[in-house]
Amino acid sequence: MAGHSQFKNIMHRKGRVDAVRSKMFGKLAREITVAAKLGLPDPNMNPRLRAAILAARAENVPKDNIERAIKKSQGGDAENYEEIRYEGYGPGGAAIIVEAMTDNRNRTASDVRSVFTKSGGNLAETGSVSFMFDRVGIIEFDAKVADADTMLEAAIEAGADDVETDPEAGHAITCDQGSLAEVTKALEARFGDARKSAFVWRPQNAVAVDDETGEKLLRLMEGLDGQDDVQNVFGNFEVSDALLAKMG
Repeated sequence: MAGHSQFKNIMHRKGRVDAVRSKMFGKLAREITVAAKLGLPDPNMNPRLRAAILAARAENVPKDNIERAIKKSQGGDAENYEEIRYEGYGPGGAAIIVEAMTDNRNRTASDVRSVFTKSGGNLAETGSVSFMFDRVGIIEFDAKVADADTMLEAAIEAGADDVETDPEAGHAITCDQGSLAEVTKALEARFGDARKSAFVWRPQNAVAVDDETGEKLLRLMEGLDGQDDVQNVFGNFEVSDALLAKMG
């Protein structure tokens, strides 16, 4: 329960209004295009592409958009994006990791630095905070697919490291990043399509912050996620359920 609450706090939830949703669709499509371009356009042969498609489906991206993004990767007009990781500190000294995908490194660095500065944080050198996180794979299923014991047993057999189950939020299975594709495939063979399969930065220790600091940090996360070039944002802090409800 507590473990899932940690994920709920540190993994930034996407916006719900139409404008934000449209931007989110664009980011998801970009990841699909890049994944398909770097590997094969077949999700069964390309774990990263499969994970990108699962993420898109989870956010109800239309099938036509997904197919168009894959086709775009095979054309000569596909943009060349560079993947960059930024690291920094937010209010209260919280550690923040930002994953971006850009065709203009200088523009993205400037935009990310500006958001940190305006939010009372600061951008730091690469490697300055990532040592406080573990790069892992996470697979999510709805609670209805299995009870906690059944999922735990299946996950262990599949090679996963841990399972966090919440009656409402569902099952979150953690595994080594190198085995994400294999574990996902094994679990899907038993329970059907996963709700999510992705790489995340998981903090080794999450720090609880007061609501005042927590609100500043969540605003910082929102500001970073609102940048066109930013794909994912992770932090090592926890906020109260009351603050989450207030800002929901």
